[in-house]
Amino acid sequence: MVLILVVITALGFDFTNGFHDTANAMATSIATGALRPKVAVLLSAVLNLIGAFLSVEVALTVTNAVVNIQNSDGTPRADLLAGGGRALLLIVLAGLVGGILWNLLTWLLGLPSSSSHALFGGLIGAAVAGLGWAGVKWSGDGSKLDGVLGKVLLPAVMSPVIAGLVATAGTWTIYRITAGVAARFTDHGFRWGQIGSASLVSLAHGTNDAQKTMGVITLALIASGEWTDTGDIPFWVKISCALAIALGTYLGGWRIIRTLGKGLVEIAPPQGMAAETASAAVILSSSHLGFALSTTHVATGSILGSGVGKPGAKVRWAVAGRMISAWLITLPAAGLTGAVMWWIGDLVGGLGGALLVFAILVALAGYMYLRSRRAPIDHNNVNDEWDAAPAQRPRATAGAAS
Repeated sequence: MVLILVVITALGFDFTNGFHDTANAMATSIATGALRPKVAVLLSAVLNLIGAFLSVEVALTVTNAVVNIQNSDGTPRADLLAGGGRALLLIVLAGLVGGILWNLLTWLLGLPSSSSHALFGGLIGAAVAGLGWAGVKWSGDGSKLDGVLGKVLLPAVMSPVIAGLVATAGTWTIYRITAGVAARFTDHGFRWGQIGSASLVSLAHGTNDAQKTMGVITLALIASGEWTDTGDIPFWVKISCALAIALGTYLGGWRIIRTLGKGLVEIAPPQGMAAETASAAVILSSSHLGFALSTTHVATGSILGSGVGKPGAKVRWAVAGRMISAWLITLPAAGLTGAVMWWIGDLVGGLGGALLVFAILVALAGYMYLRSRRAPIDHNNVNDEWDAAPAQRPRATAGAAS
């Protein structure tokens, strides 16, 4: 029963990851008018679904590089796997709840924080609470940079910087090449180019983010004795995670799409294409290497880079500062939430503790959803001018998806 709760919660996280991160691929295309909002999220959903099947490197990183499930000699830890893996299952459940709650809070605030870091923060916090600091695989075997440090924290620092530099150079080059060409001609061509580059980002997102939940479910299956291969992922796990993230993507995280598309830079089609191409290149390279980076950090770095690279462009650094602040507190905030959830579940114990943690998740998620209905943002007003602040104007549309 606890394993079933973990799988349901993991798919719930995958769903929130989908609508939280739709903006990474489609915000610029929607902002420039290259794609209509509903068409954009549908295209992104389909490509996320396809991308989830392209590799398993990131999924294996999540399975093996966060919670320390093996002894120094490579044998499984008996304290984690005893009694059907109850100890490890509670850690995974509490970590997932921490990740989901942070995802929903930042979505409510329209902040494009990292779903990946919310997940890792929740797992790390729950693991430290349940097992102590040694329960987290901070680094590798000494011969290479591995574990949380090499596979999570280092990419978190480097990826937005690299993406920003690539997007800056690409944007500057584009405007140099097209200098003297009428904007109506360049914008039309680059809008078509954006469809291709945004599609590539969606495909790349599927290869990175969908796999994180695959890794978590596989970790839970290993804990319960239902799976023993730490070098592969069950096929049904791949299918279910791909569908969950695709469904979440299709619903569209309109609040975050608005922040990325309109809040940072007033994006023209050449900038959008440069930003999306830079994002896709960084994400695909990292997925190939098994780095569980934040696609949100990459996309944000690329969009900022496109603003810096365009002569005379206005970059809203105050909005960027709020986003970076959210980035800095994501890991510790989700970690603290994961630790508290583990403590609650362990205090009650057994199935009752797991059910209580799940009930807290449902109650808080329901509250944040109802709170979002006070000022909905959807495909109808996502492209309103930033200074108009539609998030502050309650709308009467009853059924609009936020």
